[in-house]
Amino acid sequence: MSLRLTWAASALLALALTPLGGHAQQAKDEISRKAKSKVQAIYPELARKMNLTGTVKVEVVVLPNGTVKGARVMGGHPVLANAALDAVKKWRFEPAAMESTGTVDFKFDPRQ
Repeated sequence: MSLRLTWAASALLALALTPLGGHAQQAKDEISRKAKSKVQAIYPELARKMNLTGTVKVEVVVLPNGTVKGARVMGGHPVLANAALDAVKKWRFEPAAMESTGTVDFKFDPRQ
């Protein structure tokens, strides 16, 4: 009986570690696809008044045709986050065979 339990636990663990759809999942590092067009983030007026600087890290999901399917903030100051999201959603990437995911960093500095 314990051999069956061990086998069942091993099978469940192997199933849990197998990527969905049989594809290897890309690491959530900097996006590997080249951006064809980038929209600069607009430095928020409130951030300028507060003299905020910093980096906002955004995770993007890019469709095979190169348009951004979705984006979410992974880190950074909340006052700067929406500006980064608004900008990256307008980016266009080179086409690829499948959807890809990665991160993009937006650096905000009022002196630039």
